Amino acid sequence: MVIVSSAFISKALSSPNLKDLRQIHALVITLNLEHSDFFSGKLIDKYSNLKDPHSSLSVFKRASSPPKNVYLWNSIIRALSHNGLSTKALDFYKKLREHNVSPDKYTFPPVVKACAGLLDKEMGDWVYGEIVELGFGSDLYVGNAVVDMYSRMGLLGRAREVFDEMPVRDIVSWNSLISGCSYHGCYEEAVGVYRELRSSWVVPDSFTVTSVLSAFGNLEGVKEGEGVHGFVVKLGVGSVVVVNNGLLSMYLKLRRLRDARRVFDEMVVRDSVTYNTMICGYFNLEMYEESVKMFLENFDQFKADILTVSSILRACGHLRDLRLAKYVHEYMMRGGFVVGTTVGNILIDVYAKCGDMIAARDVFKGMECKDTVSWNSIINGYIQSGDVLEAMQLFKMMMIMDERADHITYLMLVSVSTRLTDLKLGRGLHCNVTKSGFCSDVSVSNALIDMSAKCGEEGDSLQIFNSMESKDTVTWNMVISACVRSGDFATGLQVTTQMRNSGVVPDMATFLVILPMCASLAAKRLGKEIHCCLLRFGYESELRIGNALIEMYSKCGCLKSSLKVFEHMSRRDVVTWTGMIYAYGMYGEGEKALAAFADMEKNGVVPDNVVFIAIIYACSHSGLVEEGLACFEKMKTQYMIEPTMEHYACVVDLLSRSQKISKAEEFIQTMPIKPDASIWASLLRACRTSGDMEIAERVSKKIIELNPDDPGYSILASNTYAALRKWDKVSLIRKSLKDKQIKKNPGFSWIEVSNRVHVFRAGDVSAPQSEAIHKSLEILYSLMAKEGYIPDSREVSQNLEEEEEKRRLVCGHSERLAIAFGLLNTEPGTPLQVMKNLRVCGDCHEVTKLISRIVGREILVRDANRFHLFKDGTCSCKDRW
Repeated sequence: MVIVSSAFISKALSSPNLKDLRQIHALVITLNLEHSDFFSGKLIDKYSNLKDPHSSLSVFKRASSPPKNVYLWNSIIRALSHNGLSTKALDFYKKLREHNVSPDKYTFPPVVKACAGLLDKEMGDWVYGEIVELGFGSDLYVGNAVVDMYSRMGLLGRAREVFDEMPVRDIVSWNSLISGCSYHGCYEEAVGVYRELRSSWVVPDSFTVTSVLSAFGNLEGVKEGEGVHGFVVKLGVGSVVVVNNGLLSMYLKLRRLRDARRVFDEMVVRDSVTYNTMICGYFNLEMYEESVKMFLENFDQFKADILTVSSILRACGHLRDLRLAKYVHEYMMRGGFVVGTTVGNILIDVYAKCGDMIAARDVFKGMECKDTVSWNSIINGYIQSGDVLEAMQLFKMMMIMDERADHITYLMLVSVSTRLTDLKLGRGLHCNVTKSGFCSDVSVSNALIDMSAKCGEEGDSLQIFNSMESKDTVTWNMVISACVRSGDFATGLQVTTQMRNSGVVPDMATFLVILPMCASLAAKRLGKEIHCCLLRFGYESELRIGNALIEMYSKCGCLKSSLKVFEHMSRRDVVTWTGMIYAYGMYGEGEKALAAFADMEKNGVVPDNVVFIAIIYACSHSGLVEEGLACFEKMKTQYMIEPTMEHYACVVDLLSRSQKISKAEEFIQTMPIKPDASIWASLLRACRTSGDMEIAERVSKKIIELNPDDPGYSILASNTYAALRKWDKVSLIRKSLKDKQIKKNPGFSWIEVSNRVHVFRAGDVSAPQSEAIHKSLEILYSLMAKEGYIPDSREVSQNLEEEEEKRRLVCGHSERLAIAFGLLNTEPGTPLQVMKNLRVCGDCHEVTKLISRIVGREILVRDANRFHLFKDGTCSCKDRW
């Protein structure tokens, strides 16, 4: 009877469900077979397979205690390991050893798997030591388990050692090593092992293919990936879902969308991984509409996981699709998804991007567990929606609740103070940053430098910069940019030198900051050095760099170098052509500017409003009145560009410089927009040059009425009244400026001699070689006097009774001091180049012409308007400046 029952039980144990298994277990107990090692082992295995490890433990405990049969120990260790109870499995292995039961080759695979599950290297090494000591190191299944364990732990070198020591290997051995390398991002190593496998005549299987496809996808190995696809077809595993999923993943990573879609469409069987791979793949390629479409068309065909839903939500954010975002949110709620902190943060971000801050706030309030990202997401949402006040309130609440702000929090809030140019807010945040210890974060300090600079506090920017222990390229770029923005070029040059000496590698942004500074300073030598650096770092082909070089060379007095850069550029945009046209204009080469404009049109580059400012400016400085007016008409009629105040100012300047005063005034009166001070200023300068003081007085009055607080326009009007000898009005203007604490920009000039820049101010007696400079000028004035030169006292805007005193002031203008210094410190015949921050006065213009003839030198002077090339007593501007 017992024999019949045993046979019956054995058959019943072949494929039971949990309910049937419990009945069979009861029968085993009834028949007093519970101490049978065979039936106990079977019951342990069956309960384990049905995910009931606690019943497995119960069976083990009811068996003979302690069991001496290794079979029962193996069964319970396997059951626990199989159900993820890795610590318990290892405890039972230790008990097995304590009870002096000898392990066999079936003991170690589940024990090794438990070590792998815990990622416990120390325990893994101990178990492997046991394996070697007990002589199971040569067993194929044990070896495979050890290779898999070390691979899963990321100890790939150790896994390779065990693999190499195995006397026999099968496809599982190779797969464990390949999948381990691929999983831990060692894609080249994974491909290397795969190639070894192919050369060893072992036939790959679907698991091999899946692992190596991931490696080829990440390595962008298109040809090899296609080769594996062909091998899949030959191998006959093309219908295996896991293989096709691997192909999908690879082709998406390789951006081979047609191939991915073809694999997808040809799949007879698809699972959730298939759809999730396609949806997430499209999202990762920023193909948000395709990702959403795939989800909506197939969401009833598969079970989306949290990664898929997160991708779709993010896609909704990028597409700004609020309706779809709410639909996906509801889908999650219906599907029983657990909205944890990470998903909650995504929802806040998505609703904020879609402009629904109420929904974003509701999600935020409903989150049981909030982290710093949660607070950052909601704060950033309010910042982006323009509600800065609410963002700051949330930040204060965050501080009150002792939630730790991170560097992202401060970067966001500092960006707000930068955008609002709110120095008070920025300084308050700076205090918080210091207290929180985030000053050491380079990105935060960089943001504070930028904030201070844009709020007009260059000193604060430099202070933060100097206090930083660690600086990156962005730091240097920002502080140089701060100096350039504030006009402190001397400090900007000093920081540039420090950067070069510190060994920091510049990036393209560095050069785009330094080159305009060189242009403003006319620092030709530094500009050339920067150009050499650009060649060394390989940036010379960059369009923006070429444009910056054209501007730099043109403003440094090197028109030929500008042209050379222009000619070598493989690509040109409207900025390139504008730069070249403007450069020609600065040098009075109006006809070349017109030719460049015509070439630009032939090349199919459509001019914008800035190009027309440059071309009319060029015509103005070359006396090409009709051509300039034709360009103005072409802008309106052919290119349909509505003229701005700048365009009208250029036309007035064009007419005024050619002494067409009445026509210029008539043009102003017919303008469709109300003329501003800049328009009248162009006319006023021409009136002073022509001597038409009646119109000059009328225009001066208009300028003062329009812009009384601008020192430049006020001084221009004041100088006009001074020329008219109306000292009461001069006094009135100057008193108004003084009362408002408005200061005139002081005039200064500079010249570069022996790689050093020397700066001179009007009447400067403290300049180097001052006595020699004034003696040299006295000699030149005496030689000029023989040619009939008399200093023009009308250029003096002060009410001085002594004519001699007026002439003395004119003779002390800064450009004359710079020219004299250059004559004293350079070889005879050497061309001189002088830069001036203001417009050259009429008397200095006449004097420089005479000096060029007397000393036989070319003198290039750049003033606020243009370049003047003085040679043999004439100027390239033909007295139009």
